[in-house]
Amino acid sequence: MPIRILYVNLSERSSRVVDRPDLFSKYLGGAGIASKLLLEEVRPGIDPFSPETPIIFAAGYMTGVFPCMVKAIAMFKSPLTKNLGESHSGGHFASALRFAGYDALVIHGASEHPIIIKIIDDEVKVKMADSLWGLSPLDVEKALRECSYEGMQSVISCGKAGENLVCYSNVIVDRFHHFGRLGLGAIFGSKKLKAISILGRKGISLKNPLAVKEVYEKLHHKVVISDEMSKYHNLGTSANMLELNELGALPTHNFKESRFKDAERISGETMAESLLRRKISCPGCPIACIHLAGLKTSFAPEHERGKKEIFHEEVLVPYNYEAMYALGNNLLIKDKRDLILLIYRCESLGLDAMMMGTVLAWVTEAFEEGRITLDETLGIKPAWGDAEAYIKIIDNTVEMKNKFYAKLAQGVVAASEKYGGREYAMALGNNGMAGYITGYGAILGPLVGARHSHLSNSGYSIDQKIMNKPISIEQMVDFLIDQEDWLYVLFSLGACYFARRIYSEEVVCEALKALGIDKTQDELMKMGKEIFHNLYKFKVREGFELSEQNIPKRIFEVQTPHGKLEFEKIKSMIDYYIKKREKEGLHLKPEEKALKELLK
Repeated sequence: MPIRILYVNLSERSSRVVDRPDLFSKYLGGAGIASKLLLEEVRPGIDPFSPETPIIFAAGYMTGVFPCMVKAIAMFKSPLTKNLGESHSGGHFASALRFAGYDALVIHGASEHPIIIKIIDDEVKVKMADSLWGLSPLDVEKALRECSYEGMQSVISCGKAGENLVCYSNVIVDRFHHFGRLGLGAIFGSKKLKAISILGRKGISLKNPLAVKEVYEKLHHKVVISDEMSKYHNLGTSANMLELNELGALPTHNFKESRFKDAERISGETMAESLLRRKISCPGCPIACIHLAGLKTSFAPEHERGKKEIFHEEVLVPYNYEAMYALGNNLLIKDKRDLILLIYRCESLGLDAMMMGTVLAWVTEAFEEGRITLDETLGIKPAWGDAEAYIKIIDNTVEMKNKFYAKLAQGVVAASEKYGGREYAMALGNNGMAGYITGYGAILGPLVGARHSHLSNSGYSIDQKIMNKPISIEQMVDFLIDQEDWLYVLFSLGACYFARRIYSEEVVCEALKALGIDKTQDELMKMGKEIFHNLYKFKVREGFELSEQNIPKRIFEVQTPHGKLEFEKIKSMIDYYIKKREKEGLHLKPEEKALKELLK
């Protein structure tokens, strides 16, 4: 079976389709083919903002066929980490790409003027978009949404943060989803690519529809009836806040503390009682895990001056645990409306809420210590819990109002290297930390993960599973390796991370068989391991060295459910991890010759 790759060149405003049957036989789809294309298409040492730097999107092989197979994968060179940029998004994008007849989309080149890519099945156009430049992703989505109800459409776009090349800007997908974390929005901005609209009307052909139907119904029943995914529908990931607070694993006050006395005021339960307006699903998923809060904003305030009655409009804001932690308890925000307001500001600007929260926490602490002054902040006094000040800092960062804010736009590590305070710049692998201080897995997992995400290998989950139980260094590392290798199998099929317990190795083999693909569990694990190796080869090629990564000192000062963490134990885990991966044939240290070439 061929993999159909749509190539679009923005400089030439041209497109072509290439069939790659070799990629299907080896990787099936999604993360697998994206990992291989990343090595092929990205020139070693290239500047992330170079016109020649490509953006790679891929849909999973099971996307549009089985429940919860909805995720699209984006890979690129990250302007934040200067190595692997990998991001996953729900919404309609992956399904629309497949329904249009493509398994992957590779974008090269750049434009001098704002443009969009518009795809309707075989018709591919690069069009001028000056009128869309400067608009929020929500307004862009409204402008590009097709009136027709035929087929599957997706609109993705960067916001003002991406236009201004903020290194942790997102691409917003269908209003409420994200290609987040590692700066894809800035890559869009560097290419003057405001948005992509895809309308797919072809559908997906099946060799044996009855076999697929049988497996589909079994999986659908398990997704809906099983307790494995009920949490995501009921409260969504925001349920984590009170659970982690009770456990003493909720990062608070920039990781100074692991409990927040006001957690209940901004919890998922409180949001559901007072602000929740809707829940939405990705296509083909019955869970509806995306929770939308209603936020009243003043409508045309310039026309309401002096009037007693102020008119409002309500906007819908997606909220989840990670955004709530980063902009909530981590900043000592204790008012639910202030929290939603901060999330909304990030959404409308196209900013990664997790990194923005990490940056704001560092700014507040650095200001307290006198490392930065009112001269740098342009008269704004950052203070814990002060949402109004934080919104001004967010706006100034996106606009890069001065050298200080321009440095904030490069991420918390870059800012701390310039102004000090690296010991409380809470990032691992240059990526802002997730909202878990559960134990060693929560630190080691993102640190060794290819994209430095807590979703790379579920390190935080093993911390909770082994509460009050001894576990060896070897057992912890072996779990992380096996988990990450298997997750890349699921990410090649299009699986949502939340459905990982539904799609066991046995279930995946059964589902593939219904589609006419015979794979053993061992073959799948081997495939997942190779995908991981591809990604680390790219990282190492771009100068990444795991043994040299910095761990913020604050990590070893805060209480966790496993007590205070020990540096030597984490170092032993990293050493063992490196030995294990090197036994697999993966070299985790850049060659001196290659490094010299990159530094030229």
